[in-house]
Amino acid sequence: MADPVILWFRQDLRLSDQAALAAALGEGPVIPVYILDDDAPRQWKMGAAQRWWLHYSLKSLDKNLRERGSRLILRRGDCAEELQQLARETCSQRVHALAHYEPWWRNAEKAVGQRLDLQLHDGGLLLPPGCVRTSGGDLYQIYTPFMRATMLHMPPSKPSPTPSRIDSPSRWPHSDSLDEWDLLPSRPNWAEAFANDWMPGEAGARDRVSSFLDEAGDYDLARNLPSAEGTSRLSPHLHFGEVSPAYVWHRISGVPGDPTTFLKELIWRDYAHTQIWALPAYGSKNARSVFDQMPWRDLREAKGDFIAWKKGRTGYPIVDAGMRQLWTTGWMHNRVRMIVASFLIKHLLIDWRHGAQWFWDTLVDADYANNSVNWQWVAGSGVDANMFSRIMAPLTQSPKFEAADYIRQWVPELAHLDDKVIHDPDSYDVRPSAYPPKRIGHREARERALAAYQQSRG
Repeated sequence: MADPVILWFRQDLRLSDQAALAAALGEGPVIPVYILDDDAPRQWKMGAAQRWWLHYSLKSLDKNLRERGSRLILRRGDCAEELQQLARETCSQRVHALAHYEPWWRNAEKAVGQRLDLQLHDGGLLLPPGCVRTSGGDLYQIYTPFMRATMLHMPPSKPSPTPSRIDSPSRWPHSDSLDEWDLLPSRPNWAEAFANDWMPGEAGARDRVSSFLDEAGDYDLARNLPSAEGTSRLSPHLHFGEVSPAYVWHRISGVPGDPTTFLKELIWRDYAHTQIWALPAYGSKNARSVFDQMPWRDLREAKGDFIAWKKGRTGYPIVDAGMRQLWTTGWMHNRVRMIVASFLIKHLLIDWRHGAQWFWDTLVDADYANNSVNWQWVAGSGVDANMFSRIMAPLTQSPKFEAADYIRQWVPELAHLDDKVIHDPDSYDVRPSAYPPKRIGHREARERALAAYQQSRG
């Protein structure tokens, strides 16, 4: 029997369209392994909501492997050390893995490659970072030309099928127990309602794609309506790699109507990963240096406002609905994400990095590339970003995007109000006593934010 090869899983927890698995199968018995490394990411250690998802995704992956005569080995610690130890135990000579582009994964790949024969494969994105360049050979910084250039390479290659059998080694190495990792919350179990909204794992991802097929053609309009549930809700499945973007592209591109707007969201994901590939510190460093001089409020001074924002008690119904949806389900509607981010940054004048960190801990789809690029886009500090002076008006956005039913669902104190007044009960003098007043008026907040921005520019 040939020596076994190691298949190193990370944010690619699937068996279909899995180039690393396909390569490993061609060389001998396969030892699939997932290593929980909490030290390498440092401040970007996996957040609590992601850990809930990871538990069930790993459980699903192990089940799928066992159905094919294999199993998942779990180890905890430094990835390079654990893989080297596993190679010694099993007489393995090679490691196959999909490439990842977060700074800690790139560092881990370098460390593993110095100790073992590491073979990296593409498949986490539509195209690997660096493939799409300007005529001068530079990386695109602006999304729209990046998108147009990427479209010239589409569609991606057709996804490969799931193997029916995975050869196993003659002896399995030791594995941790998933329950020993304590990934699930308990005292209290704040994720109790997550299971009502989510089914982590490859089967859940494919079900989500199938359920979205009928809506994909209307995505351009429906995606902006929080009450309509017109989004795909595929983001956590894509983040954990339970489905490949190529699979999603091919399933969605043939639906009736025009799914182009949704397909461009897949390209935005590629764009975001290209930015963190070029600028690894994107999650903690302003891409535009002028924002280094921004006079953000000291969080000690702004503590009450920050807590009110996190708890959905700002007095702005659309903002509060979004933040409560986030806490209850680990997810938030994409239009509302922009609104709540803008509110924190511009109404409350709190550094975008505090909001990004809160999202990192509470979103099941918290993705370093998407989270960082999206927050910097709203703040105006990104490579490609909205102008800081364009300040979203939550009280206008809410009726514009028909958010009344969304507010009723997540802010029950206001559920009895009609569509005319629910977006701004204060202005109509119908705010119930159980609902807080506005933390700050829109005009006052706007003037403060613009003055701070002018100060940063000297």
